[in-house]
Amino acid sequence: MFTREKQEMRRVPMMPVRDMVIFPQQMTPFIVGREASVRALEEALASDKKIFLSTQHDASVDDPKPEEIYAVGTLANIVQSVKLPDGNIKVLVEGVERARALSIATEEGFFRATIRLLGQRIEDSPQVKQVVEKVTGLYEQFIKLSQSLNYDTMIAAARGDDPSRLSDTIAANLQLPVDEKQDLLETVDPLERLNRIGEILEIELEKLNVDRNINTRVKRQMERAQKEYYLNEKLKAIQKELGRGEKSETDELKKKIDAAGMPKDVHEKAVQELKRLELMPPMSAESTVSRNYLDWLIAVPWKKRSKEIRDIKAAENVLNEEHYGLEKIKDRILEFLAVRQLVKNPKGSILCFVGPPGVGKTSLAMSIGHATGRKFVRVSLGGVRDEAEIRGHRRTYIGALPGQIIQMMKKAATVNPIFVLDEVDKMSTDFRGDPSAALMEVLDPELNHAFTDHYLDVEYDLSKVMFVCTANVLHTIPQPLQDRMEILRLPGYTEQEKMEIATRFLVKRAREVTGLTEKNLKFTEEGLLHIIRHYTHEAGVRNLEREIQNIARKMARKVVTDGADSSVEINAENVKDYLGVLKYREFWLEKQNEVGLTTGLAWTEVGGSVLATEATLMEGKGRLTLTGKLGDVMQES
Repeated sequence: MFTREKQEMRRVPMMPVRDMVIFPQQMTPFIVGREASVRALEEALASDKKIFLSTQHDASVDDPKPEEIYAVGTLANIVQSVKLPDGNIKVLVEGVERARALSIATEEGFFRATIRLLGQRIEDSPQVKQVVEKVTGLYEQFIKLSQSLNYDTMIAAARGDDPSRLSDTIAANLQLPVDEKQDLLETVDPLERLNRIGEILEIELEKLNVDRNINTRVKRQMERAQKEYYLNEKLKAIQKELGRGEKSETDELKKKIDAAGMPKDVHEKAVQELKRLELMPPMSAESTVSRNYLDWLIAVPWKKRSKEIRDIKAAENVLNEEHYGLEKIKDRILEFLAVRQLVKNPKGSILCFVGPPGVGKTSLAMSIGHATGRKFVRVSLGGVRDEAEIRGHRRTYIGALPGQIIQMMKKAATVNPIFVLDEVDKMSTDFRGDPSAALMEVLDPELNHAFTDHYLDVEYDLSKVMFVCTANVLHTIPQPLQDRMEILRLPGYTEQEKMEIATRFLVKRAREVTGLTEKNLKFTEEGLLHIIRHYTHEAGVRNLEREIQNIARKMARKVVTDGADSSVEINAENVKDYLGVLKYREFWLEKQNEVGLTTGLAWTEVGGSVLATEATLMEGKGRLTLTGKLGDVMQES
C-alpha cells in the first residue's frame, strides 16, 4: 500500500526547540536566542542550510542534554534569517522530512546529530481517497467554525491529494498540546496519521458546536434583556410625555415608606435599601430580593391601630352571648378592659387558657376580639419544630420569608390585634432549633417591644398585642415559657352547663347547618340529658354537638322525603331511634352498698369518675394477688 523510500543517513547541525513542533513541508517562523542554537544555525547557514529541529521535553530547561530532547524531529531548510537589534535571530524554516536522531554529539558549543530520514510515500487507492475526502471535509467544517483561522488561506493549504502533506498541514494548524503534536510527528505511516487526525477533528468539532450553541444562547438572552430594558425605558418616557408616569416606581416606594409611620432607625434602613435598589439593574435577582424586603417593611403595620370598644357593659354582653359559664375567665377579660381605660399605655397581657379539648379555648379568644373591637389572628403551633417558623429566615436564603409572628401582624394590619397561639403545648424540637425558646422573647412583656425577626432585621414592637395561648396540658410547655404567661384553667363542663350550652347554642346551630326550622326539630330537657349521659363521655361539648347534628341530619332526610310539615320532639324514649344503642351505661348496683363492693374516685380529662372495686372469696394460701394493669402507685396502695 505504501512504499518506504531509501532511508538516507546524514550528519547535520541540530537545534532543540521549545513549546512547538515543526512538521515537514510547513513554513514555520521562530526566534533563536540561546547561544548553542545560534551556533548551530550559523553552522547550517555556512554549509547547505540544512538543520535538524527537535522539541525538548521540558520547555523551562535552558540548556537541555541530548536525552532531554525527543529523538524524532524534522530536517528543515533555512529559508530566511534576520538578526534583531537585541541580538536574537528571527528564522523562517521549511520542513523537509521526518528524521530520527541516531546519535547526538556536542561540537564547538552546539549539537550535531546523525539522523536517518523516515519519509514514506503512499500509493493511491480507493480507501486512501475516501480517508482524504473525509478528513478534508472535517477540516473545512473546523475552519468555518474556528474564528482564529483564515478560511481561504487554510483551505488552499489543505487542498491536495497527497495524504502525507495533508496530514502534516492539518496537524501544524490544530491547537493541540505539544505532546499530542509530537505523537503525530512520530506516526510515520501517512494513512494511520490521517485517521488519527480525523478522530481529533471530530472531537474538536463537537467542542466548537457546544461552544457555539452556548454563545448563541447567551447572545439571545443578552439581546432579550437589552430589548426589555430598552422597551421599559421607552414605556416610562411615553408615560412621562402623557403625564401619567411623572412619578417613577422609586418615588412611589419613597412615598409609601414615608407614609408607613416607621420608627426613625427603621425608616433610615428602608431609605438606604431603596437607594441600593435604585443602583441595581432591574432584571437582576438581587433587585427582586431588595424589592421584596421593602414590600415587607412597608406592609407590616407600624402605627395603624384598631379603635377599641371602651364600653365594659357592651363587652360583657358579647361574652355572655357567645359563651355560657366561664365566669373567672370573663372577669379577667373585663378587668383587662377596665385597666385599658385607666392606663394610657399598659403592658401587653399574655393569657394562657389550659383545659381539655372542646371547652371553647379558641372560640373564647375570638370572643375577646369581638368584645374589644380588635382584629383577630391565629397561628397553630401544633407540630412546629423549626425556630425559623417564629423568627423567619435571613434574606440571604432563596425564598426567605419572615416568621409567622410578622406574617400574622401583616395580616392583622394593626399594631394591637388579638393574637392566638393555638396548641402551644404541642410544639416539638429537632436539630433546626427549639421554637418554644424563640417564643420566650415574643411572650415576655419586658422584651417584646423590641422583637427582632431574622428577615426584617429591625426591632418590631409587639407590646400592644394581646397574646392568648391555648393548651390542653401544661407539663409539655417549658417552665420558663409558663413563667411568662398568666395561666387560666378552663375546667370541663358539668351536666347542667352542657344542658345550657346545648339549649342556647348547639341545637340552634344544628338547625342552621341542616336547614331545619324550630317546628321540624325540638329537644326536651330529658332528651338532651339522656344524650349527655349515655352518648357522650367528654369534658367539652364537641361530641355532644356531633350527636345533636346527627339527629338533625336524620330529621332533614325525613323532611325531604315526607314533606316540610314533618316534626319530631326528641325525648329520653325516642333518642335511641336516632342514635342507636347506648354508648355509656350507668351501673345501678354501684349506687347501693353491697358486701364485697367498694368505691373509689378517679381523675380523668372528662372531669372525674367513680371506680367500683369488687372483692370475691377464694381458697388460697394467704398471699395477695393483683391482676390487671396496675401501676406501681396502685400496687403500693
